[in-house]
Amino acid sequence: MNPPNPLIPGFNPDPSICRVGDDYYIACSSFEYLPGIPIYHSRNLTDWTPIGHVATRASQLGLHDVPTLGGAWAPTLRHHDGRFWCVVTDANGRGSVIFTAERPEGPWSDGTPMQGVSGIDPDIAWDEDGTCYLTYSGLVFNGDGTDMTHLGIQQVRLDPESGKALEEPRSLWSGTGLMFPEAPHLYHIDGTWYLVIAEGGTERGHAVSVARSTRPDGPFEGCPANPVLSARSTDRPVQNTGHGDLVQCPDGSWIMVLLGMRPRGMTRAFSPMGRETFASPLRWVEGWPVIEPVELSPAGPTVRIRDDFEADSLGPEWLSVRQEPNALANLSDRPGWLRLTADGTADMDALRPCFLGRRQQHERVGVTALFDIREGRGGLSVRMDEWHHYDIEADAETVCARGRTGALAQTWERPLQGDAARVELRITAEPAPKHGLGRLGPDVVRLSVRTGDGWTDLAVLDGRYVAAETAASFTGRVVGMYATQGTVDVDWLLYEGRDNG
Repeated sequence: MNPPNPLIPGFNPDPSICRVGDDYYIACSSFEYLPGIPIYHSRNLTDWTPIGHVATRASQLGLHDVPTLGGAWAPTLRHHDGRFWCVVTDANGRGSVIFTAERPEGPWSDGTPMQGVSGIDPDIAWDEDGTCYLTYSGLVFNGDGTDMTHLGIQQVRLDPESGKALEEPRSLWSGTGLMFPEAPHLYHIDGTWYLVIAEGGTERGHAVSVARSTRPDGPFEGCPANPVLSARSTDRPVQNTGHGDLVQCPDGSWIMVLLGMRPRGMTRAFSPMGRETFASPLRWVEGWPVIEPVELSPAGPTVRIRDDFEADSLGPEWLSVRQEPNALANLSDRPGWLRLTADGTADMDALRPCFLGRRQQHERVGVTALFDIREGRGGLSVRMDEWHHYDIEADAETVCARGRTGALAQTWERPLQGDAARVELRITAEPAPKHGLGRLGPDVVRLSVRTGDGWTDLAVLDGRYVAAETAASFTGRVVGMYATQGTVDVDWLLYEGRDNG
């Protein structure tokens, strides 16, 4: 089959896919956000619905003070012996952790840290005898822990209940010699064990390579055609393709799900939505997988999603930074409104802002919300991290736009016109205007307030500075509501998005 691409748009990197009967599930990385490790479900490999998260409780991941780029890295999702298993690296947190659940939507266990595993991107697999193998990218941290040495793909036999390695790690394979051999997945297909890895780094050199063996513990021989997939040095619209996981389709064919990016601008250097989930068909030739280049599907119609905050709890799309959304969102004090209460010490530069956001999933996007800011100060933000975000906020007297790019910040302020009980703010992103030979950046971001004359732009900012490459971020844009002082109420939020085609 030819799946639509992106398969799951927006910040959804490092996909791992699991088939149980006629149902398919994908888990993705979430880094510093909670709830963590989203789970998506499909029965046709085309339409994907978020059904929950592995980490819904702050105690499951050590995110409270985790630095940017830390948190939940590269889960592997599998089903074995009647249970779902998710192994993941909680970088700078709890380390390598095993979670289990009876159902993919949860609840998931508190998590068992692994012992004797020094590395990232764990994969879990079982042979016919029930022996559990934990395969991962080995790392040794040097000096003060800010530098590391990659040891290639390593493996241990594991007691999955206790998380204890049952032997010393052994080296399996180091790929073709490209940097950062990582993201291993181990499969037993038609009597052969296959080891699929990523190498070349998760940037433009990203690639997929494969090796095979008669045993799960090797020795492994590399495919003569390695790397079997890469977009490097091509003009394909989807770049950075790698970190793949295999699954068989209902019709007996196979696909690989993997991460990719949609870079834009004249030099195609900037990716606002970061790493997304894509898929590509593969066929088997002489016992090796041959994977088609990742194709981008034509743009679809405009998507409109409105949340009136009338439910008893937030939907699975809402995220917070290093804390649980339910610790911030109050849906009961003022029915039909979402209430955010700030402690007065944290703004969008903080490690734990009072912020609720959702992933930007389209290249053209508008996010509008109606605020009551009589008792506080807050607004909308489009966020890459605490050093790269654009905000528009208001209190009872003023409305202010702010751009933060690294160490630089600038604000634009004007008096608030009208009633502070009904303030509409909006953030939009649209293709950048042509300049010289082309469009230098991916888009422009408008920060606007509705006045008596319609929408007024307080700032029109270059989208390059809230893109994955500039922020050096593993994530993508997340846009939503925040409060910095007092109490801020939100009546509704409207997300409108479509791709450029």
